[in-house]
Amino acid sequence: MSKPNARTILALVAAALLVFVAAVATVVALAVRNADEPKPAITAYAHGRTVTVEPFMYCSVQMADCLVLPKDGETQLPVALDCPADSDCRTGEFADLEVPGGYPLQLSLPQSIARSPWVAVAYYELPDGAIMPQRISHRDFDEGTVAITIPSAERLPLLGVEVQLPILARDTTTGEEGYIPHAAWSIRTAD
Repeated sequence: MSKPNARTILALVAAALLVFVAAVATVVALAVRNADEPKPAITAYAHGRTVTVEPFMYCSVQMADCLVLPKDGETQLPVALDCPADSDCRTGEFADLEVPGGYPLQLSLPQSIARSPWVAVAYYELPDGAIMPQRISHRDFDEGTVAITIPSAERLPLLGVEVQLPILARDTTTGEEGYIPHAAWSIRTAD
């Protein structure tokens, strides 16, 4: 019996390495394919501080399969929503980021939001204490814009912002149609 030469040993090692790489690639591909798609998050920046804003509410466009729902009483939706059984649905929370009067709030949107018809509502406090909502949407910006700036003023402080992905819905009792969010991200900017 003869000893295997260096070429034979090298070929066997290369074949074993190729089988190992293929096995690892298969395991990774299966794990990624079966993994849940992460919920998109917004990055908010103001006055030297950055926070990641997780969804306050996150449902499919059919308002089913909700993964994040607001606490009872924190939103006025015309439909009753429940977490699906056997899911990891959780209660959404506000992200807190102090924005002093006169400083802007900068939002960085992930592509999944930037490519969608989003709406944002900024809430300001008027000098008399009344709250004034200001609505902005994807139509106010160039297509695919991923960074937006929400201004504030010394005499018009920003109280909060909610970014929403709306869907058209019909009230089954009145027949009226309107927009409701199927996903929302809320930032509280003042106490």
